[in-house]
Order: sequence, then structure tokens, then C-alpha cells
Amino acid sequence: MSANASREKLVEVKDLRMWFPVLRGVLQRHVADVKAVDGISFDIYKGETLGLVGESGCGKSTTGRAILQLYKPTGGQVLFEGQDLVRMKPGELRRMRRRMQMIFQDPYASLNPRMTVGSIIGEPLEVHNIGTKAERLERVRYLLEVVGLNPYFINRYPHEFSGGQRQRIGVARALAVNPSFIVCDEPISALDVSIQAQIINLLEDLQEQFGLTYLFIAHDLSVVRHISDRIAVMYLGKIMELTTRDELYHNPMHPYSQALLSAVPIPDPVVEEKRRRIILEGDVPTPVNPPKGCHFCTRCPKVMDICKEQEPPFKEYSTGHFVACWLYE
Repeated sequence: MSANASREKLVEVKDLRMWFPVLRGVLQRHVADVKAVDGISFDIYKGETLGLVGESGCGKSTTGRAILQLYKPTGGQVLFEGQDLVRMKPGELRRMRRRMQMIFQDPYASLNPRMTVGSIIGEPLEVHNIGTKAERLERVRYLLEVVGLNPYFINRYPHEFSGGQRQRIGVARALAVNPSFIVCDEPISALDVSIQAQIINLLEDLQEQFGLTYLFIAHDLSVVRHISDRIAVMYLGKIMELTTRDELYHNPMHPYSQALLSAVPIPDPVVEEKRRRIILEGDVPTPVNPPKGCHFCTRCPKVMDICKEQEPPFKEYSTGHFVACWLYE
């Protein structure tokens, strides 16, 4: 894991918005928008892992997909090595795709059941016209070894593998075209706990070996703490807090981060007994009609009048520690 040694930005996200239209009636009238991602900005540095956490439905996976242009963003910029992906023509974007890949959440749904493992991992090489047929075969065998699978499995089908093995196949497919940036979309949430650690360790080893940069999306804070250099906390389409891993765990500033962290169990009974759980009242509002002002104001234990009227600025309050909260203004 690098401590942002290079401090060279690989990905810059600026005011990214991803709204999905809500259509009604026979004429499919546009009546509203689901504001899945609502104006977020952050950078990802070369060689680091940025963790993106938040509860289900807060827009984490949509953010990952919008960065890779699997969804066309409604607004904002995504700069990859200084080039704006949002404004690229399809041909240019296709060439850029070699540099960016994704590991999907569900290893059961993301592999084509009619294709052999060799075809699944080799498909990106064919799409980008990389190497001869023999070279592609060699590369697939090499990748299977890299992710800890037997190269002789090349002609087997996905149903012959366990969940953990399938996720390794997904990792091999993401590595096929030698990317520099990988979005890991909750890559372990569908796996047994015993297998989760193996996949996390594999991802860390690969990062070291190939100099990869990760956006690691998850809702399990203990996993994110293990793998990430910096962590962004997301709630209802907005980033509430962004800082280094240790700073977030020792000094969470946003009330939402504090509530999330209070729910993470600590394996020390003495510490656990002294801790106070912060229970949030109410439900998450709908992204079709988020609250005016701060998106968290309807559930925040420290809410003030200004929170319900004006949206707080996302500001840096100490070195590298960004928070969107009126408490610190």
C-alpha cells in the first residue's frame, strides 16, 4: 500500500452528477429525477486505494460506473490522466477502456455461463486486438496463475467453480488488458467471510505487483479500513467526509461518519463496553426528493437551523481532511 507517495493524480472527479429520469404515463412524461449522485468531487492518486463507503442505495456503485462511463453522467467532469472521459467520442473512449477496468459485485451474475473461463478472461484481449491467438492463450494461462487458479481450468465453465474462485476469474478478466485503474464494486460482499480475506489479500498483492490504483466500494467499514489509504463517506448522493484511513477512524468529524463508525464492533470487550452506539432516527430520504440544505439534516443528532436551509460547503478543515458540515463553520 502506498502512502500517496507520488501524489500524482490519476483520476479527478469534479462535480459529478448522475440523475436517472422518472417517467410516467403512456407518453412517458419526465416527472422527476432520481439524484443517485448529486455533485461530488474527489481525486484518486496513482498507486493508492480510495475506499468509498456508505449504506445501501447511497450512490456508491453508481459513482463507480459513472467514472468508467458505463453510465453517461448527467453533469460534471471525470479526468483520467488529465483527459475528460465525459466529453470523449466513443472511439477514443474505447481505446481508454484498456486503462480502466471493473471487478463486479456478484461473481455469479457477472460471468457468462455459456463461455469457458479461457474465453471470459481472453475476451478483453480480443476486443482490443491484443496479440495473436497463441499469445492470448498464454496470457490467459498466466493470469489464472496470478490470481491463484490452476491454468488447466481454462476450458471449464463458471458453474464448476465456487464463489471465491469465480471472483478470482473476475479479477483475472479485469487484469487482462493491463489496466492502471480498477473500480472494485463491493467485490467481496457476495462471498463467505472465510473467502473475503483471501480476495482482499489477493487485491493487495496485485496492487503491489502491477502498480494498480483502486476505487474500492464497500459498506463494510472494517474491510475498507484494512485495504484503503483514504476513505470517502457517502450519504444520499453526496460525499460527507474524505480523509486518510487512520484520521477517519480516530477523528471522524461528520455526524454521519461518527454514527457509522459507532456501529463497527471492536474485538476488545473493555473498549466495547465504554463505547456509545449512535442510533440514527428515521429512514434515508428518497433520492427523488432529497432534503433541502444538508442531505443528512433529517436524521442528524446535531442538526441546526442552517442545516435545513443551506447546503454545507465541502471544505478542507485540516490537511487532507475534507468535511461537508455546518458544525465547523
